[in-house]
Amino acid sequence: MAKKPGTNPKGEFAFFNVTYVDGSQRSNRRVPSELLGGLDGDEPAKQAIADQDAEIAEKSGKPPIEIASVERVGAKKK
Repeated sequence: MAKKPGTNPKGEFAFFNVTYVDGSQRSNRRVPSELLGGLDGDEPAKQAIADQDAEIAEKSGKPPIEIASVERVGAKKK
């Protein structure tokens, strides 16, 4: 059954742009917000996305590609 508009809690996920070692990119990868913050900052996002990639690779039968960098969508560059 479909949800009513506006019933999705805001801030449930953080979005990341991912760059892989082969130069390919994926945009707006979702990571649960509960994994982020604290002393590690956004570092747990890289592992969460790697876990997602491993699951996708298992289903597709192709090996996962190594992640080169992860950047939060909308984050200011230093």
